Formats: sequence, C-alpha cells, structure tokens
Amino acid sequence: MTGVVDLRLVPAALTAWLVTAAGITWGAGPVLSVVFVAVAVLWWLAGRCLGGRVPGLRAAVAGVAGVAAVGAGVGLAAGLRSDAALQHPLTRLVGATVEVTVTPTESPRAVGGGRLVFPADLVDAGAGGTGGRVVVFGSAHEFAGLTAGRPARFRARVASPRRRDLTVSALTATSRPEFGQASAVQRAAAVVRDRLASAAREVLPTEQSALLPGLVLGDTSAIPAAVVAQFRTAGLTHLTAVSGANVTIVCGAVLLSAALIGPRAAAALAAVALLAFVVVVQPSASVLRAAVMGSVALVAVFSARRRHAIPALSATVIVLMLTAPQLSVDIGFALSVSATAALALLAPVWSARLVDRGWPKPIADAVALATAAQLVTAPLIAAISGKFSLVAVLANICVAPVIPPITLLGTAAAVLCPVWPAAAGLLLRFTGPELWWLLTVARTAGSIPGAAVPVPAGWAGLLVVGASVAVSVLLWRHRWFRWVAGGAGLCAVAWSLSGLVGAT
Repeated sequence: MTGVVDLRLVPAALTAWLVTAAGITWGAGPVLSVVFVAVAVLWWLAGRCLGGRVPGLRAAVAGVAGVAAVGAGVGLAAGLRSDAALQHPLTRLVGATVEVTVTPTESPRAVGGGRLVFPADLVDAGAGGTGGRVVVFGSAHEFAGLTAGRPARFRARVASPRRRDLTVSALTATSRPEFGQASAVQRAAAVVRDRLASAAREVLPTEQSALLPGLVLGDTSAIPAAVVAQFRTAGLTHLTAVSGANVTIVCGAVLLSAALIGPRAAAALAAVALLAFVVVVQPSASVLRAAVMGSVALVAVFSARRRHAIPALSATVIVLMLTAPQLSVDIGFALSVSATAALALLAPVWSARLVDRGWPKPIADAVALATAAQLVTAPLIAAISGKFSLVAVLANICVAPVIPPITLLGTAAAVLCPVWPAAAGLLLRFTGPELWWLLTVARTAGSIPGAAVPVPAGWAGLLVVGASVAVSVLLWRHRWFRWVAGGAGLCAVAWSLSGLVGAT
C-alpha cells in the first residue's frame, strides 16, 4: 500500500454534501449559493492583489475557488429542487382525497398492522399534477401483487410528507388499486426474485430460506421479527440489505476471469453483471448508491492503492449530489460513504500494523475491516437506534468468511432459477452450512447480556458516540489506555458470562 493519499477532492465533496443537505432540509440552498459566490470573488481578488508576494497563494486561491464553485452550483440546484417539491400542486390538496396513478420505485415493505409502504413516482393526480416523489401507505392484502415498476391507480388521502427529502406528499390508499403492467425487464427481474425465494423454501430450513433472499437480493420481507432483532443487537443488520459489499463480491468474482478472457473482456463482463444485478435487485436510490460504492471499493481492492479510492469516492459524492440530491439526507448514504472511506483509508493501515506485529494477513485484514467499519458507522447507528453494539466487531469477524460464498452461490442460483431450477436448488443447498453459522452467530451474540448498551438517540447520540470513538482511536497508541480498555473488556465478558450462566 504505497503512495500518498490524494485528498484534493474531499473538501469539494463534503461541501457538496453539506450544502445539498442544508438546501433540502432548511431551504438554505440559494443563500449558501450566494455566500459561496462571494467567497470565490473575494479569494480571486486576494489572489490578484497578493499572488505575487505570498508563496503558494495562487494554488490556495484556485482550490478555494473550485470548492466555492461546487458549493454555489449544488446550492442553487438544491434550492430549485426543494422549491419545486414545496410548490408541487399536490401540496395544495393536503387533507383531500384524489385519484392517483403511481409507479413504485421499490417493492412494498411491511410496516405492521396489515399495512405496507413504498416510495413511488407520481404519474398522474388530476388537479394534483404529475411528477414528483411520493410515499404510499396501503393495505398489505390489497397491494400484495405490487412490485417495483408496476403502475397502480387508486384513490388516496393526501398528507404532508414526514421528512424533508424532496418527497412531495404522503398518500394513504383508500380504495382497492388497479394494477398496470411493468416493463418486460422489470417483470423478468420479479420472476428471478420470486423463483429464488421459492427455490430457497424448497431446499432450506425455514429461517435459512427466509434469510437467503435478504443476503443476496435485499428482500427481507420473509425474515422473522426475532431474527431481525438478533441481527440488530449483534450489529449484523447491514448484511440483510444490499450494500457495496454485495456488488464488490459479485463483480470481483467476474473480474477474476481476466486470466482466462483478458482484462478488457473481464471489465466488460463485470459491467454487464453490475447492470443485471442492479436491475434484479431493483434500481432504487439505495441500490444505486450501493452499486456506486461497490464500484469504488473495487477500485480500492484491485488497484491496491488508497490514493485512487478517495478521489473516486469524492467524485461519486459530488455526482450523486447533483443527480440524486435526496441521498444527502439519507442515513444509508452516510453509512455507505463512511464505511467505504474506512475501507480505503483506515483498514489498510491498521492491517499493515497488525501484520508487522506477526498477525497472519487474512486475520489482520478481517479484524481491520470489521473494526474500521464499526468505528466510523457506530455514531450514525447510535443516532438512529439509540444503541451501541459491544459485540458487533467480533460478530462481523466471525461471519466474514461465510458472506462471499453465500453471495456468490445465491447470485448464481438466482441466475439459474428461471432456466435450470434443479441446478439452482443444488447451489442453494451448499449455502446451508454458511447460513446456519450466520444465524448461530447472530443468535449467540444477540442473546449475550449487555450486547448492546443504550445511548442517547439523535444528535446527542451522534456526538457522544462519535467523541468516544475519536478519543479511543487517539489514545489507543498509549499502553496505559490499552491496558485499561483490555481490563474493561474482560470485566464486560465476565459480566456477560455470569449473566448467561445465571440464565441457564
């Protein structure tokens, strides 16, 4: 791992992200755009006046001007899109009932009480206009046949959206929907998803068959609530959502064929596999984010140079802020970016230090990756859930070896299901031991007393956990701190074991 990390695009990426989020959440985009234009002008004048007398000032002026230009551009774009959402004709019909036609962008997910919810694009709402993003709540029984891309027409009660994320309205269905027909590609993708779930039920035990579609395609609809709770406590919830790791594993396996078919053909095949994967899983914002982040991770893994990954990640953030600005206020996006940055920056350094101390390289990599990802995402997870998992690093290390085979075998089975069901079933049987181990780790880790400790939720949890993580990383180099942390860890283990013994 050589070379200096290139951080030149990082300020522009952070500026684009923060300005877009402020523009969507508080409508501050135009104001910030004007501020950045003023900063650019002032720095340009300073460069003209002092550039010849202050060494390096011209380069600094160019850098600041570039960041200011990005901030001004995304601020204006965020302001325009936020204003368009606020001024949408449907917002003037809050409390009324209208007939609407929508096209889901994701398959519905259950929210309890026989209800489901799904995001959708508004096709037509009569006097409520067309276009815009909406969130739809409906009966699980009446919307049972709905999939992503399949239009639905029904009467709905209009309400204001619960979040400021460019959603124009929240719709509650009040009549039975009439379904249209999805495109041929989306129908084929739905067939693949359904047949994979059916094949898993035929050859795997109940819990394993429910978990497999979630690990491979992000379909968590069949996972029991008890398993969901165990995964959350153990810090393994991210495995049941499509992430950049899924994309990295699938495309990485394809790229390994370069030795047989050549690097250019392998790259083209990987691009095709990536496109097919996104279509089958459903091209929602979260999946597109995972695809982009997975591609960036591939750059880091296959180039073996951190200085390539960070510029690519920064450029990705800037592009996504312009093309999908709603991601700026999406917690999943924040988790993906922070985890990818940890993969590219922290994990290689920590792994190299462990190897220098005599650790085997595979074990050092697993520990470094799990620790880095947990530390950088812990503040965000704490802000969401109000909990901090003490067993997440160990649980992720334990399950890391089984995730690639589950992903590869499950993806191959999904491809074979429509054309060769017997072969697909055989592949799924080979995922049984890995799924058993994953469920066992989640169940064991989730049942340990004190596996997750309560912390403040929201901004307070973000600041408390973030500060604790930062202080721990800074002090870890001191021997006394490592001894204190080790002693505290042993006390926690002893307390947990005593709780387990007492429970039995």
